[in-house]
Amino acid sequence: MTDVAEPLAVDGPPPAWAVAIDMAKRSVWLLPVLVIVSAAFWGMDGVLSSVYALGIVICNFLLAAWLLAIGGRIGPAVMGGFALIGFLLRLGLIFIAVMLVKDAAWVELVPLGITLVVTHLVLLFWEMRHVSSALAFPGLKPGPTPNPYLPTPDSSSTTPTA
Repeated sequence: MTDVAEPLAVDGPPPAWAVAIDMAKRSVWLLPVLVIVSAAFWGMDGVLSSVYALGIVICNFLLAAWLLAIGGRIGPAVMGGFALIGFLLRLGLIFIAVMLVKDAAWVELVPLGITLVVTHLVLLFWEMRHVSSALAFPGLKPGPTPNPYLPTPDSSSTTPTA
């Protein structure tokens, strides 16, 4: 009996992880902007609220990637189900995270809400420029530096020269 390769299998880590970790890294660039804008309009409470919201956004993207990675190992239909159920679950978790702190003394709801919505959109649109839709490089587009999350060609697949 021969081993048949899974047609949708990807070598290496799941592409969703690469995308989510890349978005988490990009969120570091948004942090100074959030701090400056929040401090200018809402003071220290606004800064704390915006940083809390950014943490929610990063956790949301990482949880989505984790769910897709687990579902992808099982099969395409399960991955689709995890994406749908995971979306509803993550919306519920965001709701709970906001409801738990809405009455706290350090929370300003306006910067919290603005940061939740705007950082989700900014990170998604920013990441669109770096995501590859080619099956040869799922996840992130290959760049000039090697990406540890992309599959690398192994040396056994090259043909030796005589």
